[in-house]
Amino acid sequence: MRVIVAAAAVFGLGIAPAFAQPVPPGANPETGARPGNVIGTGNSLPMSSHAANINGANTRSLIAPRLPEPPVAEGSSPRQFLMAARQALVSGQTGVAQEALERAEARQLDRSVEPSRAGDAIGGPVVTEIGNARQALGNGDRDGAIRIIDALLQRLPGG
Repeated sequence: MRVIVAAAAVFGLGIAPAFAQPVPPGANPETGARPGNVIGTGNSLPMSSHAANINGANTRSLIAPRLPEPPVAEGSSPRQFLMAARQALVSGQTGVAQEALERAEARQLDRSVEPSRAGDAIGGPVVTEIGNARQALGNGDRDGAIRIIDALLQRLPGG
């Protein structure tokens, strides 16, 4: 029995390093962080100015790139983020458009509820349509994304 246990221990130790993920070249060996990634600053790599990792049509990496920030204040309304997304799409800045759409959706999901209802799903037609605009962008259909955003802007308050 000792021979089996010893063999298992040796075998287990022999293959364990094969499953460990190596630290990428140039990365900090203690944290695995690559050069240029400063934790907590929002400045991380990879960066891209193009929409990416929305769906299978535009995913080329398992790591989603950091996108440029839209020219809208952090606490802005969904409408303001949608207007920024539209302007970015018109000017061919798909990365800014994606980030603005994601922030519009997040702002649309903000709510105050009783603690007992905190687990209730949030949804609705506006959230669905923002998701549809992101999918259109992910499929390379900028004009379709703009049409969806235009329809949303007509429905949202302030327009």
